[in-house]
Amino acid sequence: MDSLVMMGKVLDETQRVVDNIEPSQLDDPTPCSEWTVRDVLNHITGGADMFAIAARDGSVPDDKLGQLIAGDNLGDDYKKAFEAAATRATDAFAPDVVLEKVIVLPFGEMPAGVALNIAIFDVTTHAWDLAKATGQSTALDPEVLGTALELAQGMLSDEYRAMGLFGEPVDVPADAPPQDRLAAFAGRTP
Repeated sequence: MDSLVMMGKVLDETQRVVDNIEPSQLDDPTPCSEWTVRDVLNHITGGADMFAIAARDGSVPDDKLGQLIAGDNLGDDYKKAFEAAATRATDAFAPDVVLEKVIVLPFGEMPAGVALNIAIFDVTTHAWDLAKATGQSTALDPEVLGTALELAQGMLSDEYRAMGLFGEPVDVPADAPPQDRLAAFAGRTP
């Protein structure tokens, strides 16, 4: 799997979902029990910028990190804000050599390629959250869903679940659609 190509597919799928969110839905609840649609959008937009800055500079200054995590990353146009942040992230990761670069993120120090794999899982899961919350189809690109699930199974530890970042896995049939298997593994009820 080429992580850069896959991240592009993830961002395309997520942008499609974001583009179909109506302003009236921004305050709606999501499968992330503590977050509204706006909160999830803000998280993935700030996250894209956080990853872009870390890939470019090696780390994110504390004052900027605070803004990206707790500030408003959407402004007046949430669709354009996500698109611009996704473009910055794509551009920052574009040179293959950056994947070996060690970067520092709030959850640890790691090669940028590992961080990219975390982002593939996280953003795909949140695209599912946004689709589910806004009445869109959660049947994202099957290749994206399969890759995100495979990455999650390799990295989502009990420690992450204990921190409240993801719930305990939900039981679904082995032949459930890929979007349901991903959601269930991430602790969501499909």
